[in-house]
Amino acid sequence: MHGYGPMPQQPTTSRPSPATLTTVRVILVALTVLSCGLLGWAPMLRLAIVTRRPRDWFLLVVVVALNIGLFAFIMATPDDPDQMSDAAALFMMLWILGLLAGVITYYLYAEIRHYNTLGAPAPYGTPGHPAPPLPYQQQHVAPHQQPRQHQPQPQQHQQPNPYTAPTTPPTPTPAPQRLDQVRAELDELSDYLRKENKDSRDGEGR
Repeated sequence: MHGYGPMPQQPTTSRPSPATLTTVRVILVALTVLSCGLLGWAPMLRLAIVTRRPRDWFLLVVVVALNIGLFAFIMATPDDPDQMSDAAALFMMLWILGLLAGVITYYLYAEIRHYNTLGAPAPYGTPGHPAPPLPYQQQHVAPHQQPRQHQPQPQQHQQPNPYTAPTTPPTPTPAPQRLDQVRAELDELSDYLRKENKDSRDGEGR
């Protein structure tokens, strides 16, 4: 079981350049034709290694068996062509042609189809595409890797300047004293008005 986190990327099969593939195919086909089919196992071996399919490995065994049988049949025929019967010569010719046609046709078809399924080759220097992230992927932070919280720095107290005189805040006047003062002024004003009214009445009586 894999824990949480990114899965390991699977190695992707790199595709050779078209020039390399063409060169390899030409060489293998030429070896098969020049050897009259006796080296037909070479392209089939490459195909089985490239595709890694059980069918291609089975066909490789079949081609190897046909090559061994063809080699044994050629060694059993007389060295003098005049002593070989027409039936034996025709049989050997059909064997060689059928082996050549079958091996070359199937090899080219299977290899071209295999590389077409891989897509176009990536340009030189281009990195491969990373694997997409898995859904519902959770990232766990280890206890020792938790983000550090910024601790508040202590504020520096400003020292008072000895050359400046300390300012005393104004003392507010208590409200009751202000009310008493206003009340006293009103009483004096009322007494004055009464005195004026009394003097005016005395003057009219005389």
